[in-house]
Amino acid sequence: MRFFGLVFQAKVAPKSALCVDYDSQSRIQTLLRAMIRRFWQRRKLALVLAACLCLSPYAQANVLDPISNPLSKLWKLSSSLAMSTDNSSTNSQDDDLATNNDLDTQGLATNSAITINEFSFSTSPLATLPLDTFSLQGEALDDDLSVDNSASDEPSLYALLAAEFAVDRDDLNQGLKIYKQQAFKKDATAVFERALNLSLSYEAVEDSLIFAKEWQDENPDHVPAWFYVAHLALKAHDYALAGETLNRILRYDPRADLSEILIGIYPNNDEDKRELLAALQPIDSQQNASISVLKAGLLYQLNEPEIAIIHIDRALASQPDYVPFITLKADILRKIEPAQTVVNYISQARLRNADSKSLYLYEIRYLLDLKQSVSAWELLLEAHNRFKEDAEITLLAALVSLDIEEYTSADQLLNTLAKSPNYLDQAYYYLGISAERQQRFEQAKKYLNRVMQEDLVLAARKKVVDFELLAGNAPAAIITLQKLREDFEVFAPETFVLQADILWQQNQSDAALELLSRASRKYPDSEEILFARVQLLDDREDYVIKRTLLNHLQTLNPSNLSYKLSYAQLLLANDRSSTQGLDLAQAIIEIRYDDPRYDNELHLQALNVLASNALANNNYTQVIDYLQTPYEVLPTLRSGVLLLRAYQGLQNNEKVEALLADLQQRFAFGQQNVNDRIQLY
Repeated sequence: MRFFGLVFQAKVAPKSALCVDYDSQSRIQTLLRAMIRRFWQRRKLALVLAACLCLSPYAQANVLDPISNPLSKLWKLSSSLAMSTDNSSTNSQDDDLATNNDLDTQGLATNSAITINEFSFSTSPLATLPLDTFSLQGEALDDDLSVDNSASDEPSLYALLAAEFAVDRDDLNQGLKIYKQQAFKKDATAVFERALNLSLSYEAVEDSLIFAKEWQDENPDHVPAWFYVAHLALKAHDYALAGETLNRILRYDPRADLSEILIGIYPNNDEDKRELLAALQPIDSQQNASISVLKAGLLYQLNEPEIAIIHIDRALASQPDYVPFITLKADILRKIEPAQTVVNYISQARLRNADSKSLYLYEIRYLLDLKQSVSAWELLLEAHNRFKEDAEITLLAALVSLDIEEYTSADQLLNTLAKSPNYLDQAYYYLGISAERQQRFEQAKKYLNRVMQEDLVLAARKKVVDFELLAGNAPAAIITLQKLREDFEVFAPETFVLQADILWQQNQSDAALELLSRASRKYPDSEEILFARVQLLDDREDYVIKRTLLNHLQTLNPSNLSYKLSYAQLLLANDRSSTQGLDLAQAIIEIRYDDPRYDNELHLQALNVLASNALANNNYTQVIDYLQTPYEVLPTLRSGVLLLRAYQGLQNNEKVEALLADLQQRFAFGQQNVNDRIQLY
């Protein structure tokens, strides 16, 4: 009671006072220090709360409010620690008094969970208080802590307050150090959890594991700590420790739910997968679905489906209708059973779980993989009738309808989808595709011009431009690009390139170059615009400018193969025996198809460059060697013309006549086929 007597002796300013002088504020700060000392001695945060009632409104707003945020983090800690403290008669009196006064806690006990996301480091008057008030740097606080540590094996609330303020001031190392020290004291579970939370947020997972393992060794009977250690060991790839800890958990409770432990810990490479699997093998998982599924998943990815099926069946025995287990078994069956067996299994599981959207989608996508589009479409319509409000299923049903040319169904589904604001643009885009496939180009343009979603608008407007060009309306195509540039500046560089291409097709190459020059001044870092300029420049007349631009582009992006090929073409155009040019083009055609850098179109362009150079050197046989097979597999006009000239050079009239007829039929010499010009969905 002497504590409250000290508080009531403080001179309180009247509520109507507009300010408090410096001496009053100093007295309040002195009083606050005294309050904190009482706080750690009594182990009761209620003392500080009681003091709030006795201070003036100014002091509460300018002195106590700044510390309410860190104190809120300590409320759970203090509550947990108070439960383990012997209740003396003095403490009981303090508790009763704090309760009877019905204090306004002002948010100090609003949350039962302490997470790092709760911190709010906004500009705070706390920074104006003397550092020695709440910092371990203060001499008085150091003395208090040393006394507390020697007098009790329990966590010091005063030390925890100092730690929380250290974190609040971004002194994370100091805050973590104090928290970790206090966590090893008696009955400090809540402190350990707060320390581990901070460690996970600001330290490497290996450091968090070391701390958790040390604490768990000190508290071997604390079961939740086993789960912490197991999870951290898996994340840190310490699979031996993980296996040992998981085994301990399952001996304690064979049916323990380990799903939370296994979140986010799946290995990325085969070596780690095998190491984890080896650590799990000694564990008896017959009664634990989580471990059985983990083993099954690892075995499946390590291409051992026959063993994987045993473990997934164990998991399904305890949870036969759990969808993730069902789909994993289906994945495993796809490696060892005929396709129809898998379809039957999924279909039966779907019938047992009629409200499972995931099983509908799994079966539909599997049917699509099997090229059974009609069966997938029929199942999609069934799913659409069951999940009428599900936009994802509606969209997928519409796309498959387009794929199998069921345009009436597609249009109905897409018009339904258009009622959803989140799917409006996608509905318009695919309605445009549907109209295009039905050769209704004006209607297609109307739908595609309505698309405004950023990831679809460029593709939609490109199609509109193609429609205008096919109709011979180049000015309308240019207007479409200009409007797109105004509405979406992010696509400005690409629209300039497309506009320049239209001008070039209209035999206005000078206007195209001028447009790109202006665009490059506005967007000097756009590789797309620079490369478009390069492609319009003549290899011989503009050799110096073109070479300068290509060197600059290769400096910006040294790995770009298109730049290398253009440079090779430039060198060979000016020197037919250029070793560097030949080496660059040859290197591109030698890239294997399974190489990530492989590009089919670029490969063919490189062959054309080499064939053109061979033709210029009258090496007709070499031209045929380069292009005959590629032309048969993927015929293009340029490859065909180069082959035609090679056969003419060899005076092989039979081949010339056959190839000329093929070119006339295939490319129609100047006529543009709609399906060739427009890339369909």
